[in-house]
Amino acid sequence: MAKLKILKVGDETLRKVCRPVDEITPRIQRLIDDMIDTMHAADGVGLAAPQVGVLRRIAVIETPNEGLFVLINPKIVACSKEQQESEEGCLSVPGRWGITKRPMHVKVKALNRHGKPVEINGSGLLAKALCHEIDHLDGKLYIDIAKMIEGAR
Repeated sequence: MAKLKILKVGDETLRKVCRPVDEITPRIQRLIDDMIDTMHAADGVGLAAPQVGVLRRIAVIETPNEGLFVLINPKIVACSKEQQESEEGCLSVPGRWGITKRPMHVKVKALNRHGKPVEINGSGLLAKALCHEIDHLDGKLYIDIAKMIEGAR
């Protein structure tokens, strides 16, 4: 598989809203595999297609406790009023960290890589990652809502 170039903050592609995936083709499958490889190589928790220059509604997330998720056309359908405030970073904003408030629990509906509907109930880190990656698909970056932390991490 290929390791893709991750776009950095300032690239206008990161600010664009992505188009839905209408058909899961071999090209989409290859993109998913390459995104997973790229996320692993960069030691990331998640990666959205616009971060690698593809304006499609695809994201991959992997957390230590919940495993790997491939999300096609994901949509948050419910979230808790309870918020968690925690440190957040992004592969497209290297070397910078901020404090964000995200829902403690979210429910997301999407298609998996085989086009089958899935529902993910995420809490804690998974909830934060789901919100973060879906924001990318809507042209939003965490730095839009974060209180940035000064100095090296």
